[in-house]
Amino acid sequence: MAATVQMKVSPEDLSQVPQTGERIPNPGIMVIFGASGDLTKRKLLPALFHLEQVGLLPKNFAIVGVARRPLGDEFAADMREGIVEFGSVDNSDPRLEEFTSKISYYALSFDDPSHYAGLKTELDRIAKDKGIGSDRLFYLATAPEYFASIIENLGTQGMAQPEHGRVGVVIEKPFGHDLDSAKALNRELQAVLSERQIYRIDHYLGKETVQNIMAFRFANGIFEPVWNRRYIDHVQLTVAETLGVEGRGGYYESAGVLRDMIQNHMFQLMSLVAMEPPSSFDATPVRDEKVKVLNAVRPLVPEEILQRTVRGQYDEGFVDGQKLPAYRAEPSVAPASNTETFAAIKLDVDNWRWAGVPFYLRSGKRLAKHVTEIVIEFRRPPLLAFGKIQIGTLEPNRLVLQIQPEEGIKMEIKAKRPGATMQLTSVALDFSYSDFGPTDKATGYERLLYDAMIGDTTLFHRADMVEAAWRIATPILDVWGSIPPRDFPNYAAMSWGPASADDLIHRDGRHWRNP
Repeated sequence: MAATVQMKVSPEDLSQVPQTGERIPNPGIMVIFGASGDLTKRKLLPALFHLEQVGLLPKNFAIVGVARRPLGDEFAADMREGIVEFGSVDNSDPRLEEFTSKISYYALSFDDPSHYAGLKTELDRIAKDKGIGSDRLFYLATAPEYFASIIENLGTQGMAQPEHGRVGVVIEKPFGHDLDSAKALNRELQAVLSERQIYRIDHYLGKETVQNIMAFRFANGIFEPVWNRRYIDHVQLTVAETLGVEGRGGYYESAGVLRDMIQNHMFQLMSLVAMEPPSSFDATPVRDEKVKVLNAVRPLVPEEILQRTVRGQYDEGFVDGQKLPAYRAEPSVAPASNTETFAAIKLDVDNWRWAGVPFYLRSGKRLAKHVTEIVIEFRRPPLLAFGKIQIGTLEPNRLVLQIQPEEGIKMEIKAKRPGATMQLTSVALDFSYSDFGPTDKATGYERLLYDAMIGDTTLFHRADMVEAAWRIATPILDVWGSIPPRDFPNYAAMSWGPASADDLIHRDGRHWRNP
């Protein structure tokens, strides 16, 4: 068992939300389409209230929920309950009453053009009554089939390009289901909006550790010199969930883990790890370097896909004596479904920095532990002058970036164990974000919503990034679709996935780090 060295920091150094002293967004209205869904109540409204608590919302600000159901005044009351329950907010907080007064609701059919003129009239009325200018942020938390219709109707009614003020549109994933559909969606969006108005949101990029990857790499002179093929042996990215599909079988049947997790979240994590230093940390230079990484990923031909990818589907299993159903027994899942709930992929980034350094990505449901982490494994030293100790018997140095559920950074190094003989042991230099104080209030959307309100697109997907990611994923999906799996289900619930995933990395003389 590795020893641990804790590095303490003062609680006032960091908050999960942007700090007071940053600029306040202009007065405006945030319109949430699909506001009756769980995302608004559990994430968006609590995040907005957290911004209110730290003084980062303008005084003249309004939130309008839009959905089909006629909810009326009960919407604001329901959102207040969500803020208290999911935002860890004290119900007696004096700011709650004033904040709730800024929330209203408008019933609208997303695909009915005649309804949008009424929405425009309502927004204009709210703006006049509350002294709000033309700034608007539209948040599309709807099913993706409504994205294009909503944008088109906003454009038709003049809500997408006002004469004064700034308009942004936040879009939840999925951004298409393959390369062709992603290109089509981008064309539909860009027919109405400029690229700088579009905020394709990825909640993973709102997590502190993800944002800290660039700070860790480029603000510390000791790491960037060894961040290359000369010193790094390989990189592992793991996103493991203990949960199953949790009643979302209908959605998952059309998605699978490659579309749901790897093509977006994990490719973004990989690009942050592998990117070159940007000329500045403004949106354009940062996103330019990230898309270069995705474009440098070597395309997989069908023969390579069979060798470099693994897919799996969970079978029944047990946890604490309770039986868990197989994926095919979940509600809304086909009894003979071939949808993958696990995937592992080996990719190469063909550029000067990373040539010959494989990137192993894996993600799955019903795995042994809930964890998201990035492991940078360094090359072993060329020899050891420590008597009978052999290089091959020592675990290599690893840098572990822990993203969830705990957020932190750990460096695994070697040290001599106290005593008369030379015995080496692993020591972990361990930093945890919990050292900064409690962070459980944040939903992960605070930074992203704040950035969208001030017009900073750094942490959002750009059109070319979306298409570059689909260029990697689509050939894999095509091969998987043409060759049905013969062994599904092929891993027990609460295991670390199918044995073939271990074989994928073992063939290279490496092994997964299973936390």
